[in-house]
Amino acid sequence: MAFGIKRQELNEWKTKVARGEIAFLTHYWLDERFPESKTVTKVGCRDIEKLAAWGKQYGLQPEWIDKRKATMPHFDLFGERRDAILKKEGLEHLIW
Repeated sequence: MAFGIKRQELNEWKTKVARGEIAFLTHYWLDERFPESKTVTKVGCRDIEKLAAWGKQYGLQPEWIDKRKATMPHFDLFGERRDAILKKEGLEHLIW
């Protein structure tokens, strides 16, 4: 379950994804499969090849792309890997 973001933030992320940009969105998240994680960062891009190439530099596999919504493919990042990627991207403000 996602919470802790404003509709405007979500809409901005969706707009960037739709334009083919690599877009980041962090929100609070509860999932019993990952009890140690309280937040997740979605990294999306409508251009799946571009998204896969972006992920490759961080060791992310193309099969990890969530494609359930065809208009919003994204990686779900959490934990130490997420924090390391956000630091490398200069997005420390998204680590909470």
